[in-house]
Amino acid sequence: MRIISGSHKGRLVKPPAGLKLRPTTDMAREGLFNILNNILDYNELYILDLFSGTGSISYEFASRGATIVHSVELNAKHASFIAGTARKLELETIRVYRTDIRKYLSSSKVTYNLIFADPPYNLEWIDDIPDMVINSACMDTHGLFILEHPGEYNFSNHKYFFQHRKYGSVNFSFFSMPQ
Repeated sequence: MRIISGSHKGRLVKPPAGLKLRPTTDMAREGLFNILNNILDYNELYILDLFSGTGSISYEFASRGATIVHSVELNAKHASFIAGTARKLELETIRVYRTDIRKYLSSSKVTYNLIFADPPYNLEWIDDIPDMVINSACMDTHGLFILEHPGEYNFSNHKYFFQHRKYGSVNFSFFSMPQ
């Protein structure tokens, strides 16, 4: 995988063999960030990346100048890979938290402008994630939540849903509280 834009544009990140991951494709990340480029100023953003996996979303935000990027990943090997890659690339705004996202959301004292979640597609409680995030103290009242999910899920009836985008087999649902 490669970092698409920003200070580290074009840098390749190679996860070690044996990590059981489904990284967001370059095409889907590029599409997502094309949308975000038109609505965000990265330089003052506090980002929370839930189910970070390889860290591809975290690296992208950090490369584009986000103030803080917190990556939450339960798997020890994945968390170690993200932290090591962030050190290697000198992406100093990235901090990795090895914990369950439910625990993190209920205990964190940081408020984020943008929260991104890419849960395992077979996660039994994927339907609960939008409410967990939006109802947590982590979500800024003017913040944005983006959920990556498989195509069989439809969040368009959620009261804070406002947009859906599809890139191949990757789906993004966007949520925001009314302003």
